[in-house]
Order: sequence, then structure tokens, then C-alpha cells
Amino acid sequence: MSATTLTQPGLRGCVVALTALLVCACTMGPNYARPDAAAPPAWKELPPHKDAAPADAAPRGAWWESFSDPVLNDLEAQVVAANQTLRSAEANYRAARAAVGVARAGLFPTLGGSVDATRARRGGGTSGGGGGGSAAAYSASLDAQWELDLWGRIRRLVEAAQDTAQASAADVENTRLSLQAELAIDYLQLRVADAARRVLEETVAAYERSLVLTQNRYNAGVAARVDVVQGEAQLLSARASLVDIQATRAQLEHAIAALTGRPPADVTIAPADGVPGVPAIPAGVPSELLERRPDIAAAERRVAAANAQVGAATAAIFPTLTLSASGGFLGSGLANWFSLPNRVWSLGAAFAGPLFDAGLRESQREQAIAAYDATVADYRQTVLDAFRDVEDNLALLRVLDEEARVQAEALRAARESVTLTTNQYRAGLVAFLNVVTVQAVAFNAERTALELTGRQLVAAVNLVKALGGSNEPRTPVAAAR
Repeated sequence: MSATTLTQPGLRGCVVALTALLVCACTMGPNYARPDAAAPPAWKELPPHKDAAPADAAPRGAWWESFSDPVLNDLEAQVVAANQTLRSAEANYRAARAAVGVARAGLFPTLGGSVDATRARRGGGTSGGGGGGSAAAYSASLDAQWELDLWGRIRRLVEAAQDTAQASAADVENTRLSLQAELAIDYLQLRVADAARRVLEETVAAYERSLVLTQNRYNAGVAARVDVVQGEAQLLSARASLVDIQATRAQLEHAIAALTGRPPADVTIAPADGVPGVPAIPAGVPSELLERRPDIAAAERRVAAANAQVGAATAAIFPTLTLSASGGFLGSGLANWFSLPNRVWSLGAAFAGPLFDAGLRESQREQAIAAYDATVADYRQTVLDAFRDVEDNLALLRVLDEEARVQAEALRAARESVTLTTNQYRAGLVAFLNVVTVQAVAFNAERTALELTGRQLVAAVNLVKALGGSNEPRTPVAAAR
């Protein structure tokens, strides 16, 4: 065949028509608009005195630093570096980014090549004579195919892939925040367990002194045997509680090891002398929550992806235009294989669309619309749940703060009661049962005060998590190494 140049009228007309189609190409389906989600002007549970609380010194990124604990800071860094759940989320994000490239590839032509060499034998001949001959055939060709995106189906698929990748990036941030919060809670509870262990050790020592006093009084004949038995029972009960708190601490240490990507045998956290204080958490205004919480960002991006899928399903209803071209050489011998007379080429265009599909494409479009409506509802529910999480923890911190102040007074009174009653018992003015009673009240007051501190610390971490962690604007997640 002879070559065709761009100066020939037929091909020039095709180019003009193709250019016009590309210029007139449109994108089907609705353009995306973020669904409305009403935000209240202020937090219901935020106490008035918190509004004016200065927060300039509050950490903006590493929020756990507000607990002023170097061990916690080091453990938080290990979570980011070695946690396997976080690595899985980052791998999913890389896969979502690769899916963008897969979708974008549909916008461009595909080019393939082949080289073939065959030898065939012709049948022939008779029983008395020569057989058939054989012939060789050699071919080399390049083939191109391109589906023109006239209705924006491929562009919508690219949009959907990009939005899904952004949602996956937000999932990584949400996973990171959840793991950091979980580690902080486990670590702070471990420090509360350390404090409880010290209280129990002090309580055991106090009960031992009381038992010695009672035994001496019993040996002197001024106390009954029942007093000694009551003292022994009280001491043994405290020792059992001491063993139990050690088991609780061990389990928390094992949980921290798993979060930092290490086996429990490799992690030992030395006991500390005190419990970190409860930091002030600036809540900001409710509207900021829509920008700071990564789970809200992920839900919103999935709405955008679903909207793009509606456009892709709409565009799929219309016919497709596919251009194809091939060129190469075909010959019967290697010597003149790539010569001009052996050159072949072809150009073609296919305009195809469904004539009858029993409502398949329209049903697929309705399915995409329903999926979009579901993601909108999920997004709005995620926002509502976020507001509820913040209000819950603000209310909990406010109530626990009041309860802790009352409990501190109760603990002070219980300690004073132990001192007074013990002195009265030494003087023989009251029975030992009175001492046992006030000691039990004081011990319970100590444990309740520690439990309240632990609940305050957990509520503070949960409030940070509910607020989206950092006050700093989020940066795009980096690909995992």
C-alpha cells in the first residue's frame, strides 16, 4: 500500500473532525459541592471560665507533650516509626495513589508492538510424486488504540480515584491519631497503676503497724483475739490488692509494647514517682472541627469520590468513539523484510453504543446515585458523632474536676479520722473495729481519688482525639517507606 500524507483531503478532514470533537467534549454528571453540615456557634458543655483560658503554651502538633513526660514522648515517636497497623494504612494509601495512575492512563492512547516469524507447509502431491512446499512469513507492527473521552467518563473516574486517595490519606492520619491516643491512655493508666501500687504499699505498711499494735495489746491482755483476726484479714486483703495492681500494670506494659511494634519481652517501663497532671485542652470553636478531624475529612472525600462515580455512570450511557491505527512490515524473507514495498498500515474509527441493554446502564447510574446518597449520610453522621465526642468529654472533664475537688476533701477528712481513731485505740477509748472501719474508708478514698485522676487523664486524651489532635493545619501524608 502507498503511504498517506496529511495533505490528502480525507485524512485532513479526519483531523479536523477529531479536533472539533475534543474541543466539544464535555464532562457528564453533577459537579461536586460539599454537603452541608451545620456546626453550632459554641460548645454546650464548655464552662464559661474556659473561654478566656490562655492556650499560647499548648503544643500545637505533638499534643502529648502537654503531659510533660519524656517517656511518653519517646513512646509516641516509636508508635509512628514501628506500629504495624499504621504501616498497613500507609500501604493502603500507596495503593490508592497507584489507582489514580491506573485511572489516568485511560486518558491516553495505548501502543503495542509485535514481531512474528512463521513457516507453513502447503499440503499437496500424490502417492507417486513430490510433496507440497513450505513458505515463510515475517511481520513487525505497531498498534495504537485510543478511546476519546467525549463525555468525561474517564475524567470522572480519575476524579473518583483522586478523591479516594485523599480519603485514604485522611485514613492514615486518623489511624495515627487513634494509635497515639491509645498509647497515651495506656501509658497514663500505667502511671496511675504505679501510684495505686505505692498507695497499697503504704496501706500494707500501715496495716502491718496496726496489727503489731493489736498483737501487743492482745499479749498484754487488753485486746480480744477478734481484734487480731480482724487486723490479719485487713492486711491480707490489702496484700491481695497489691498483687492485682501489679497484674494490671503488666498488661498495660504489654499493650504499650504491641503499639510500639515490639514483643512484650522487649519492653520494660520503670515505675515513676508521680502521675502527670491533667493539661488544659483548648477546644476552639465547633466549626474548626470540620477542618481538623481526619475522619471527617475522609468521609467528605468519599462523598466527592461517589459524586464522580455518578458522573462516570452517566457518561457510560452514551456511545464511545475509539480510534485505532497500525503500521508495520510484512514480507516473505528476511533480506527484504523492512523494504518500502512490504510496508502496511491501517487507520480506523469505531463509534459504538448500546442499542438495548435491558436498563443495565441506567440501573448502574441509579446505583451510583444511591451510593452517593449513602456517603452523604455517612459524612453528616460522622460530623454529628464528632460534635458529640467533644461535648461528651468536655462534660466529663467538667464533672470530674468538681468530683475530684470533693474527693480531695473527703480524703483529707478520712486521713485525719484514721489518725484520731488510732490514737483513741491506743488509749483504750475505742474498739479495734473502729480503727478497721476508718482505715478502710481512708483506703477507699485514696483509691477513688486515683481513679478520678485516671479518668481525668483519659478524658483529656479523648478530648484531644475528638478535637482532631493537633491545632496545626494537616499536611498531606507522605508515602510510607
